[in-house]
Amino acid sequence: MILKFGSQYHSRRCGIPTSRRTTRQSDLLQRLVALLTAEGFADFTLDDLAERLSCSKTTLYTLASSKQELVVEVVKEYFRGAVRAVESGVESATGPGARVSTYLEAVAAQLRPLSRQFMDDLARFAPANEVYRRNTAAAADRIRELIAEGVEAGAFRPVHAAFAGEMVAATMFEVQRGEMFARLELTDAEAYAELAAFVLRALTAS
Repeated sequence: MILKFGSQYHSRRCGIPTSRRTTRQSDLLQRLVALLTAEGFADFTLDDLAERLSCSKTTLYTLASSKQELVVEVVKEYFRGAVRAVESGVESATGPGARVSTYLEAVAAQLRPLSRQFMDDLARFAPANEVYRRNTAAAADRIRELIAEGVEAGAFRPVHAAFAGEMVAATMFEVQRGEMFARLELTDAEAYAELAAFVLRALTAS
């Protein structure tokens, strides 16, 4: 799910860079994040959003030039915050095992507030889903790195670190594509929580 942003969705105009947003714009974007992650976004029009947020459409246009671009900005902003929260947890964890489990459990915690409607809308809107896919790819790289560090330090069983990382990464991509929910009716957050428990047991079992 989480870690970095590569190429961005482009249209007539991309969202305002984070460093250039005013305090009012940042606050408005955070309110949008809270609204859309709770209720989804497919059925909202810009008029609806302006009414719910008690602002004008002109104000919304300061963030992005269309509803589609606004949705992408919201998704990117959500994952920016998720990255900070996840990495903060990993930094405070002691030991390779704790770092791996903390990373995956923190990802689960960040996904948990996302409503089913938001996740369904995300899956159907390719530009926003691409943001999720890129974050999943970055998270897969991060978990490969954490597993390799643990094996090298002797904290994990002497498994093939790259293979173990690939297995975890493959599961993460299945979660992102909605396959776990389709087959098992596990939310993304529930799937990551199960993955965290499974991986730690597999890497540390004697």
